[in-house]
Amino acid sequence: MTTFTHYLGDDHTHCDELFTAAENAVAEKNWNDARTRFQDFHAAMRRHFAMEEDVLFPAFEARTGMVGGPTFIMRGEHEQMLGLMDSMRAALAREDYRAYMSLSETLLMLMRQHNMKEENILYPMADQALAAERDGLLATLSGLEHTQHA
Repeated sequence: MTTFTHYLGDDHTHCDELFTAAENAVAEKNWNDARTRFQDFHAAMRRHFAMEEDVLFPAFEARTGMVGGPTFIMRGEHEQMLGLMDSMRAALAREDYRAYMSLSETLLMLMRQHNMKEENILYPMADQALAAERDGLLATLSGLEHTQHA
């Protein structure tokens, strides 16, 4: 039986790997590869946020009544990360190594903190609160993931 903690935690790992690939391409100043790899990372992050914001968070909020709690904080952090990614894309367009790497460092710290909160607090809470609905919600997440990849 898969849990939200496992499924979405694995997706964090996938996003982290794409992030590292983009950063490595920038470090080598291989700008074309960096733009492609960053695009892959950005798409994976947007998909991940959609799985949470469109499926998991609303189900969790409906079941628990917690609207201003952890999901509210996670949505705010998603917005912060998207803003950093927009700035990183602009740095890539300018082929600005220093700007990209500085923004990358900030995003990495934010992602690590964010993922820890989700994996150690929010996802386990969702696993417990949504136990009866978990299989159906995971199927919905999986469908969203495959639709977004197409």
